[in-house]
Amino acid sequence: MNALVTGGTGFIGSHLVEYLTKSQYVNTKCLVRSSEKWLRGTNFERVSGSLSDLDVLKKAMKDVDILFHVAAIVKAPTWQEFQRANVDATEDLIRIAKRAGVKKIVILSSLAAVGPSSGNPVDETTPYHPVSMYGRSKMEMEKRVMNLADYTDSITIVRPPAVFGPREDQIYSFFKAASKGICPIIGNGKQPPVSMIHVHDLVRGIWQASQLKHTGVETFFISNDEIYTWNYIKDITAKALDRKVVSLKISPKLVHKIGSMAEQVGGLIGIYPVINSDKAKELTLEWTCSIKKAQKVLHFQPELSLYDGILNTVRWYQQHHWI
Repeated sequence: MNALVTGGTGFIGSHLVEYLTKSQYVNTKCLVRSSEKWLRGTNFERVSGSLSDLDVLKKAMKDVDILFHVAAIVKAPTWQEFQRANVDATEDLIRIAKRAGVKKIVILSSLAAVGPSSGNPVDETTPYHPVSMYGRSKMEMEKRVMNLADYTDSITIVRPPAVFGPREDQIYSFFKAASKGICPIIGNGKQPPVSMIHVHDLVRGIWQASQLKHTGVETFFISNDEIYTWNYIKDITAKALDRKVVSLKISPKLVHKIGSMAEQVGGLIGIYPVINSDKAKELTLEWTCSIKKAQKVLHFQPELSLYDGILNTVRWYQQHHWI
């Protein structure tokens, strides 16, 4: 079986490539724009280029059985950048894969495409209501894919919530602060709740989604089956770190001010910050999802408890001197 992965040098993509290359049944190609980064030493076939190199993509699709499209941008100052990278590039890629006769396509989307929950976890029947440019771009991407697909295609869209694990560099700031004894929590620690998944479980879910035989487009939320409060996440993190951690409660209003100020300062120095207006909006809302469909159809079940997942993550950060 031959697989092609986009975004394989990133956080989730690199774990997926490692998972695929451990299988004796999968020959893995990976689109690499510049540095191999986390993939150094991994047994894969490098395809040098980017999603904008259509001729490279056409050649790379030869004899591919499964396409895993993981590449995306998660922050940008303008909608045009999101549309180019997450929407238009995906459409070009899917068109090329269809013409090449790729039998199975798996696309990584996000809970952000649907939008926040409001008291009840969202599921695959929940209407779109994204609140950020990133979420909107994932929604538009999904809609493009659905418009492109026909009865001869087998395309599976995977929507994870917040993903953590080794190599992750955004939720990482939470663990870094906790390692110093301070745990920043938005709200009162009980609200808003959140769904999360460790990258190892997500990768297993992506693989299970790739093995599903169906026609047209199927969509699945892949997450842990529990919903967490930030107070609980703090307690589990403190246990994993084996140290006392004090909560630093931050009001949602202050988060919005910080996001706006960071964006203004970043604009002056030519850097778009991780915490920006869009991200601040997302951070103050409830993000929970149901995985009942994935459990029923894919027989997906997360293996790692929150404690085991966080322990695995903080140990990696410690070993690599991130904390």
